[in-house]
Amino acid sequence: MTLHGIGIDVVEVARIAAAIERHGEALLARLFTIAERDYCTSKMHPALHYAARFAAKEAASKALGTGIGRHANWLDLEVTHDPAGAPKLQLHGLAAAFANTHGITAIQISLTHAKAYAAANAIAIKDPTPIPPSDALSDNR
Repeated sequence: MTLHGIGIDVVEVARIAAAIERHGEALLARLFTIAERDYCTSKMHPALHYAARFAAKEAASKALGTGIGRHANWLDLEVTHDPAGAPKLQLHGLAAAFANTHGITAIQISLTHAKAYAAANAIAIKDPTPIPPSDALSDNR
């Protein structure tokens, strides 16, 4: 495995809470998958968990080298959990296509949060297997 990129992001929990208060379900539906919303709303302090997922998506987009936009949108990056409860990042749609094209096989994430801030880091891992040259580039003529 080789490194494709790394990313980090820090979010003020109060900023996310205020945005949710102001824009409600429309904002949540634009930024978070149904599974992410179900997870966050099941918690005592949902804004804390939304903020951590927002930070994870920002960090992952930085690790991909795409930012949020043309090659990865908010719903293409989904924070899930493995059976032990550790956070995992699932790629969908544009982000999955970008990762596939660039040989990225996984994005490892780590989340943390406190009362006022949530943070995440992400590491995009690439398969080091070289892509075979095309016939046009081959010396076997």
